[in-house]
Amino acid sequence: MGRRAVPAVDESVDLDRHLKTLDQLPAPWDQEVLFGRTAPIEVEVGSGKGLFLQNAALSRPDINFLGIEVAHKYARFTAARLRRRELANAVIVSGDGLKLFHDLLPDASLDAVHVYFPDPWWKQRHRKRRVLSREFLTDVARTLKPNGLLHFWTDVEEYYKTTMKLMRDFPMLVGPEEVDEASPEHDLDYRTHFERRKRKAGLPIYRSLFRRAAV
Repeated sequence: MGRRAVPAVDESVDLDRHLKTLDQLPAPWDQEVLFGRTAPIEVEVGSGKGLFLQNAALSRPDINFLGIEVAHKYARFTAARLRRRELANAVIVSGDGLKLFHDLLPDASLDAVHVYFPDPWWKQRHRKRRVLSREFLTDVARTLKPNGLLHFWTDVEEYYKTTMKLMRDFPMLVGPEEVDEASPEHDLDYRTHFERRKRKAGLPIYRSLFRRAAV
Protein backbone atom coordinates (compact mmCIF):
# COMPACT_ATOMS: atom_id res chain seq x y z
CA MET A 1 0.00 0.00 0.00
CA GLY A 2 2.02 2.94 -1.29
CA ARG A 3 1.67 6.66 -0.90
CA ARG A 4 -1.24 8.47 -2.43
CA ALA A 5 -0.86 11.65 -4.43
CA VAL A 6 -1.27 14.96 -2.64
CA PRO A 7 -2.98 18.03 -4.12
CA ALA A 8 -0.66 20.65 -5.55
CA VAL A 9 -0.03 23.65 -3.32
CA ASP A 10 -0.50 27.11 -4.79
CA GLU A 11 3.00 28.36 -5.61
CA SER A 12 1.99 31.91 -4.66
CA VAL A 13 1.35 30.92 -1.03
CA ASP A 14 4.17 32.05 1.28
CA LEU A 15 5.37 28.98 3.18
CA ASP A 16 8.68 30.41 4.38
CA ARG A 17 7.65 30.37 8.05
CA HIS A 18 6.76 26.67 8.05
CA LEU A 19 8.85 25.09 5.26
CA LYS A 20 12.64 24.84 5.43
CA THR A 21 15.44 22.96 3.73
CA LEU A 22 18.39 21.52 5.62
CA ASP A 23 20.53 24.40 4.39
CA GLN A 24 18.08 26.89 5.89
CA LEU A 25 18.28 25.43 9.39
CA PRO A 26 20.44 27.26 11.93
CA ALA A 27 23.96 25.89 12.24
CA PRO A 28 24.99 25.57 14.95
CA TRP A 29 21.57 24.45 16.07
CA ASP A 30 19.38 27.13 17.67
CA GLN A 31 15.67 26.47 18.03
CA GLU A 32 15.11 30.06 19.14
CA VAL A 33 16.00 31.09 15.58
CA LEU A 34 13.71 28.46 14.05
CA PHE A 35 10.63 28.77 16.28
CA GLY A 36 11.08 32.18 17.86
CA ARG A 37 11.24 30.58 21.29
CA THR A 38 12.93 27.84 23.30
CA ALA A 39 10.66 24.98 24.41
CA PRO A 40 10.66 21.19 24.66
CA ILE A 41 11.15 19.88 21.12
CA GLU A 42 9.98 16.71 19.40
CA VAL A 43 11.02 15.51 15.93
CA GLU A 44 9.00 13.40 13.50
CA VAL A 45 10.99 11.57 10.82
CA GLY A 46 8.93 11.02 7.68
CA SER A 47 5.99 13.37 8.17
CA GLY A 48 4.10 12.40 5.01
CA LYS A 49 0.98 14.56 4.67
CA GLY A 50 1.54 16.06 8.10
CA LEU A 51 -1.49 14.79 10.03
CA PHE A 52 0.55 13.94 13.12
CA LEU A 53 2.55 17.15 12.97
CA GLN A 54 -0.61 19.23 12.65
CA ASN A 55 -2.59 17.53 15.40
CA ALA A 56 0.34 17.29 17.81
CA ALA A 57 1.06 21.00 17.39
CA LEU A 58 -2.62 21.87 17.86
CA SER A 59 -3.04 19.76 20.98
CA ARG A 60 0.30 20.61 22.63
CA PRO A 61 1.06 24.30 22.00
CA ASP A 62 3.77 24.26 24.68
CA ILE A 63 5.92 21.92 22.54
CA ASN A 64 7.95 22.78 19.44
CA PHE A 65 7.44 20.16 16.70
CA LEU A 66 9.92 19.65 13.89
CA GLY A 67 9.03 17.32 11.04
CA ILE A 68 11.27 16.16 8.22
CA GLU A 69 10.10 14.65 4.92
CA VAL A 70 12.30 13.58 2.00
CA ALA A 71 9.54 14.02 -0.62
CA HIS A 72 9.39 17.76 -1.33
CA LYS A 73 5.76 17.77 -2.54
CA TYR A 74 4.67 16.16 0.73
CA ALA A 75 6.72 18.65 2.74
CA ARG A 76 5.06 21.55 0.88
CA PHE A 77 1.62 20.05 1.48
CA THR A 78 2.39 19.73 5.19
CA ALA A 79 3.72 23.29 5.37
CA ALA A 80 0.51 24.57 3.74
CA ARG A 81 -1.68 22.89 6.35
CA LEU A 82 0.52 24.22 9.18
CA ARG A 83 0.29 27.73 7.71
CA ARG A 84 -3.47 27.47 7.24
CA ARG A 85 -3.85 26.77 10.97
CA GLU A 86 -1.22 29.38 11.92
CA LEU A 87 0.76 26.85 13.94
CA ALA A 88 3.81 28.77 15.10
CA ASN A 89 5.09 25.73 17.03
CA ALA A 90 5.51 23.45 14.00
CA VAL A 91 8.01 23.47 11.13
CA ILE A 92 8.52 20.93 8.34
CA VAL A 93 11.91 20.36 6.72
CA SER A 94 12.24 19.10 3.16
CA GLY A 95 15.26 16.80 3.23
CA ASP A 96 17.00 13.71 4.61
CA GLY A 97 16.14 12.94 8.22
CA LEU A 98 19.32 10.93 8.77
CA LYS A 99 21.40 13.94 7.76
CA LEU A 100 19.39 16.19 10.08
CA PHE A 101 20.16 13.95 13.04
CA HIS A 102 23.78 13.26 12.18
CA ASP A 103 24.89 16.75 11.14
CA LEU A 104 22.70 19.28 12.95
CA LEU A 105 20.99 18.09 16.12
CA PRO A 106 23.15 18.38 19.25
CA ASP A 107 23.50 15.92 22.11
CA ALA A 108 20.60 15.64 24.57
CA SER A 109 18.49 18.21 22.72
CA LEU A 110 15.24 16.31 21.98
CA ASP A 111 12.32 15.35 24.18
CA ALA A 112 10.95 12.78 21.74
CA VAL A 113 11.51 11.22 18.32
CA HIS A 114 8.58 9.88 16.28
CA VAL A 115 8.97 7.38 13.42
CA TYR A 116 5.62 6.23 12.02
CA PHE A 117 5.30 3.76 9.14
CA PRO A 118 8.70 4.24 7.49
CA ASP A 119 9.24 2.74 4.04
CA PRO A 120 9.89 -1.01 4.47
CA TRP A 121 12.41 -1.39 1.59
CA TRP A 122 11.38 -4.97 1.04
CA LYS A 123 14.31 -6.24 -1.03
CA GLN A 124 17.32 -7.46 0.93
CA ARG A 125 19.74 -5.26 -1.04
CA HIS A 126 17.63 -2.19 -0.24
CA ARG A 127 17.33 -2.72 3.51
CA LYS A 128 20.35 -0.53 4.16
CA ARG A 129 18.01 2.37 3.28
CA ARG A 130 15.70 1.70 6.21
CA VAL A 131 15.35 4.60 8.64
CA LEU A 132 15.69 2.38 11.70
CA SER A 133 19.36 1.59 11.11
CA ARG A 134 22.24 1.24 13.53
CA GLU A 135 23.55 4.66 12.47
CA PHE A 136 20.20 6.38 12.99
CA LEU A 137 19.59 4.76 16.38
CA THR A 138 23.06 5.86 17.48
CA ASP A 139 22.03 9.44 16.72
CA VAL A 140 18.63 8.97 18.40
CA ALA A 141 20.33 7.78 21.58
CA ARG A 142 22.74 10.71 21.38
CA THR A 143 20.15 13.43 20.74
CA LEU A 144 17.44 12.34 23.18
CA LYS A 145 17.43 13.93 26.61
CA PRO A 146 17.38 11.60 29.64
CA ASN A 147 13.86 10.09 29.76
CA GLY A 148 13.24 11.25 26.19
CA LEU A 149 11.02 8.97 24.10
CA LEU A 150 11.37 7.09 20.82
CA HIS A 151 8.05 6.12 19.21
CA PHE A 152 8.24 3.57 16.39
CA TRP A 153 5.20 2.17 14.55
CA THR A 154 5.09 -0.05 11.49
CA ASP A 155 2.61 -2.29 9.71
CA VAL A 156 5.43 -4.64 8.60
CA GLU A 157 5.98 -7.41 11.14
CA GLU A 158 9.41 -8.33 9.78
CA TYR A 159 10.58 -4.71 10.05
CA TYR A 160 9.28 -4.55 13.61
CA LYS A 161 11.00 -7.77 14.67
CA THR A 162 14.27 -6.80 13.00
CA THR A 163 14.21 -3.42 14.73
CA MET A 164 13.42 -4.93 18.13
CA LYS A 165 16.43 -7.22 17.70
CA LEU A 166 18.62 -4.26 16.73
CA MET A 167 17.43 -2.31 19.77
CA ARG A 168 19.19 -4.83 22.02
CA ASP A 169 22.45 -3.17 20.99
CA PHE A 170 21.26 0.12 22.50
CA PRO A 171 20.76 -0.56 26.22
CA MET A 172 20.50 3.19 26.87
CA LEU A 173 17.15 3.04 25.00
CA VAL A 174 15.02 1.14 27.49
CA GLY A 175 11.95 -0.77 26.36
CA PRO A 176 9.77 -1.52 24.63
CA GLU A 177 7.17 -0.09 26.97
CA GLU A 178 3.51 -0.99 26.51
CA VAL A 179 1.66 1.30 24.10
CA ASP A 180 -2.05 1.69 24.81
CA GLU A 181 -3.93 3.15 21.84
CA ALA A 182 -7.67 3.77 22.09
CA SER A 183 -9.87 3.19 19.06
CA PRO A 184 -10.27 6.48 17.16
CA GLU A 185 -13.77 7.95 17.16
CA HIS A 186 -13.13 10.31 14.23
CA ASP A 187 -10.92 10.30 11.13
CA LEU A 188 -8.65 12.98 12.60
CA ASP A 189 -8.13 10.92 15.76
CA TYR A 190 -5.70 8.68 13.87
CA ARG A 191 -2.08 9.61 14.39
CA THR A 192 -1.18 9.48 10.68
CA HIS A 193 -2.98 9.09 7.37
CA PHE A 194 -1.22 5.76 6.88
CA GLU A 195 -2.48 4.48 10.23
CA ARG A 196 -6.02 5.43 9.24
CA ARG A 197 -5.80 3.43 6.01
CA LYS A 198 -4.27 0.38 7.65
CA ARG A 199 -6.65 0.24 10.61
CA LYS A 200 -9.72 0.76 8.44
CA ALA A 201 -8.50 -2.14 6.30
CA GLY A 202 -8.34 -4.31 9.43
CA LEU A 203 -4.56 -4.74 9.22
CA PRO A 204 -2.32 -5.06 12.29
CA ILE A 205 0.00 -2.28 13.48
CA TYR A 206 3.11 -2.96 15.54
CA ARG A 207 3.94 -0.24 18.07
CA SER A 208 6.91 0.30 20.31
CA LEU A 209 7.99 2.96 22.79
CA PHE A 210 11.54 3.32 24.13
CA ARG A 211 12.81 5.67 26.81
CA ARG A 212 16.31 7.13 27.01
CA ALA A 213 17.94 6.01 30.25
CA ALA A 214 18.37 8.78 32.80
CA VAL A 215 22.05 7.95 33.34
